[in-house]
Amino acid sequence: MDILEKAKILTDSGNLDSCGFKACAVKVNSGLGGIYHAKAEHKTCRIFKTLMSNNCSYDCRYCKNASGCKSRKAEYSPEELTRLFMQLNRKLDVKGLFLSSGISTDSDHVTEKMIKTVELLRYKHGFNGYVHFKVLPGTSYDLIKRASELSTRMSINIEVPNRSILSELSSCKDYKIDILRRQAWISKFSLSGGQTTQFMLNKLSTDKEVLRMMDWEYSSLGLRRIYFSSFQPIKGTAMESDEPEPQYRQNYLYNTDFLIRQYGYSFKEFYKILDDGMLPKEDPKLALAKMNLDSPIDINSASYEELIRVPGIGPVTANKIISTSEKIRSYQQLDSLGARIERAKPFIEVDGKRQAMLGEFC
Repeated sequence: MDILEKAKILTDSGNLDSCGFKACAVKVNSGLGGIYHAKAEHKTCRIFKTLMSNNCSYDCRYCKNASGCKSRKAEYSPEELTRLFMQLNRKLDVKGLFLSSGISTDSDHVTEKMIKTVELLRYKHGFNGYVHFKVLPGTSYDLIKRASELSTRMSINIEVPNRSILSELSSCKDYKIDILRRQAWISKFSLSGGQTTQFMLNKLSTDKEVLRMMDWEYSSLGLRRIYFSSFQPIKGTAMESDEPEPQYRQNYLYNTDFLIRQYGYSFKEFYKILDDGMLPKEDPKLALAKMNLDSPIDINSASYEELIRVPGIGPVTANKIISTSEKIRSYQQLDSLGARIERAKPFIEVDGKRQAMLGEFC
């Protein structure tokens, strides 16, 4: 099998790992997949996302690479993947590598090959760009430490919010030992891109369970980002007949995560709008505003904390409103400061004028 055929198989096999919210594939004439526009080190660049191998001895019921699945199998040698990446770097301006793998024999054996690949890139070819290194469940401490010295960012997918759910999806992974313990190790290493993880959203978990685990991950392990993937059944897997999880669930959890990381919302604020453990089917910021804002806030006297809870007003706009030296007397002025007026109108008062609040129509 030639290297291009391997690359097609291994990029397709690794497409369930997220390399960024709304990351989009780059179309190239070679027909090779796995190249994405993604944000790395505070800038957008082309990243090559691939598996080292899609051979896997694990039995994860949702995964197309699981043991027993009849997909085409392939595996790079470190030298092959290094040559391929450097060609992509030179010819297609690929600036980053997102490297994961199936566990063909044992975690340490595969991780050794992944480390060898990154060592060749760093030391033989002088590549000093972005490397996201996926840690495999059960990998030894010494190998994770070695990988951290070569990587920009590291992650291990938590997949689900607790041990009981994971046990329904895989008989091979121990939640606390194989995943949480490895996350704790990664959190001790100095990585400029920090540590991330990913949840797979399915019917077995509620949003409340996911939010509670997110809270623990951010506060206890200092994670940089959390990603989400709504379950989609894949033909040939043990869960091929299960119902897909709606895309809106993934999107609203991303919205919630953004409000927590960038706006300073607390996790407990979102518990107020949960219905049977699930977020409502609307923008969570709007849902909170409808619940909490009983009367419109005066845009000229509101605090920063009040302003960022108004739909259509973010941190940058809130700071501009606070800092402006003149009184805001019109929606046009507010629009010039960056507010999304139609979203904000029901919740604000501008120079004594206001639109009827949403609840007043009921």
